[in-house]
Amino acid sequence: MADKQLVADSVVLLEIYKRAALLKANDERARKVILSGQIAMVYYSYRGQEIIPSVMGEVLRDDDTICTIYRGIHDMLGKGFPLRELWAELAGRTTGSCKGKGGPMHLTYPAKGVMVTTGIVGSSAPIANGLAWAAQLDGSDRVSICTFGDGASNIGAVHEAMNLAAVWKLPTIFVCQNNLFAEHTKFEKMTGGQNIAARADGYGIPGVRVDGNDPEAMYSAFAEAVARARAGEGPTLLECMTFRFFGHNFGDDDSYIPKEQKAAAMEADPVPRLRARLIADGVATEAELAAVEAEIEARIDDAVEHALASPWPEPDDLRFDVFAKEIAA
Repeated sequence: MADKQLVADSVVLLEIYKRAALLKANDERARKVILSGQIAMVYYSYRGQEIIPSVMGEVLRDDDTICTIYRGIHDMLGKGFPLRELWAELAGRTTGSCKGKGGPMHLTYPAKGVMVTTGIVGSSAPIANGLAWAAQLDGSDRVSICTFGDGASNIGAVHEAMNLAAVWKLPTIFVCQNNLFAEHTKFEKMTGGQNIAARADGYGIPGVRVDGNDPEAMYSAFAEAVARARAGEGPTLLECMTFRFFGHNFGDDDSYIPKEQKAAAMEADPVPRLRARLIADGVATEAELAAVEAEIEARIDDAVEHALASPWPEPDDLRFDVFAKEIAA
């Protein structure tokens, strides 16, 4: 049980909402931009999962590191990835965070601790351990976050990473965003035990199953895991229950998701639910939140315009940033 200083108060909840509103608006814009033909890109909607990274971003410091996956744009924005650099990279332009070479599958921004975005399922876990080990070796109290889905929880690299993190007491926090579908497969059809958090017992580390759409529950669980890691007490496995509103990738008709299940999840959309609560509790007024949301839309407008106005990489740019030192052919 988290102690009182790890419980979200009204100020923290408002900040979590601001991040979640950004994530929601950014996903909605991405889908519109693709449909309009302005940008052609592979895209994986995270809509419905905004609370988890919004809480993480509120708790973490800039120097804490995060390794996420190709479905992780919400994790990156929650951590502070700048919109201009994000959108320019999505558009494949030179002003992007990776000069247009990474695209949506390999977004990186070390200044905010976004170290690796990987397209290899489950590979974020051992990389996060390496960053955690570096923090341990240099005596820092930085923590390393590994995010992955319920499908990746069954990958061997994830189990190996949790075991090694437990043995070395690494400051790694394993965050499984369980949205109940691994690509097109239901959770219960591919996971034995039906509870990912319970696997932590086998490694001798804490395992917590939490409602990832509940900002207070998520904050309590995540802040406690971060406090343990900073204190040198080792890793934690968090299974954060959530739901994605759309298919595995943009264009997927999501016909494998039961209509009733999807409708119920969208009805319980965590972002407007938090918004309504802030107003009901007197934390913010409708006008104040509308102003926040208008400012977010303006920032996204600016980022998209910046991306579309930025130049494409030259063909010869393929030769650079490949090796530390250019090697003659």
